[in-house]
Amino acid sequence: MAELDKTYLQILDELKIKIRTAQTKAALSVNSQLVILYWEIGKTILERQNKEGWGAKVVQTLAKDLQDSFPQMKGLSDRNLKYMRKFAETYPDFLIVQQVAAQLPWFHNVVLLDKV
Repeated sequence: MAELDKTYLQILDELKIKIRTAQTKAALSVNSQLVILYWEIGKTILERQNKEGWGAKVVQTLAKDLQDSFPQMKGLSDRNLKYMRKFAETYPDFLIVQQVAAQLPWFHNVVLLDKV
């Protein structure tokens, strides 16, 4: 019985490690996809401002409409949309965003944008 208990505890520990590893990988993947989405939103805003002269009021309206469409989603404020625009302007190359910037949490990217 003691050997069974020892084997059981080893299996339990191994499974806990696998679960924690999977949770970490999932969180990193979600973060990466969110940063890429934010870059795409920022790029769209930047392009429309350059092509059509969108101003701050349009970005405010866009933020409100996105928040209304996705009430459960945080990060769609007017202020954050402006960060998304700045992010896309600072990193115009998608490969840099995909390979480097997406590895950092959005908040860290925002801090870097404020410091640069």
